[in-house]
Amino acid sequence: MIVGLKGKVEYKEPSFVHIDVNGVVYEVFISLQTFSALSNAEVNLFTTHIIREDAQLLFGFIDMSEKKMFARLIKINGVGPKVAMAICSTYTPSQFATIITNKDMNGIKKVPGIGPKSAGRILVELAGFDEEILISSGDKKVDISYSQATEALESLGFKKDKISKALSACSGTDTASLVKEALKFLQTI
Repeated sequence: MIVGLKGKVEYKEPSFVHIDVNGVVYEVFISLQTFSALSNAEVNLFTTHIIREDAQLLFGFIDMSEKKMFARLIKINGVGPKVAMAICSTYTPSQFATIITNKDMNGIKKVPGIGPKSAGRILVELAGFDEEILISSGDKKVDISYSQATEALESLGFKKDKISKALSACSGTDTASLVKEALKFLQTI
């Protein structure tokens, strides 16, 4: 199993990257979150190696919590690597944890390739996994801020699905800025 790659970026597109590791070039499928964090120089990716009858595929992640999220998603019946990568491209692990916590069916249905049936299955199968994502995430302070902002907005009477939608569009890192940004967004809905 290939669990990580360290090398120079030879070529990159939003869905994959070619990494030169000591003269051997690997094609690694990546999420949009990883793509935006990649530089053109030396890179270190955590990878998931999937072996099938017809192919050997590498999926790479800049962040270990994103890799754990991907690994958990592909264990769900009906969710393959393509759909799991679409979820990783749509949401950061902390945003996805917020969606799971709020049982936000509409948030999951926004991901390309996921309908109501799959969204329901994902919510049921991932119950409790949100805490694991938050614990493994590198920035615990931001995750705590997201939970506190969610609680604050719930106490103001907003519904969980709208809160999740608003918080996923926010860029703040502390509770106060998240609440302010979310309130501005919630006024437009």
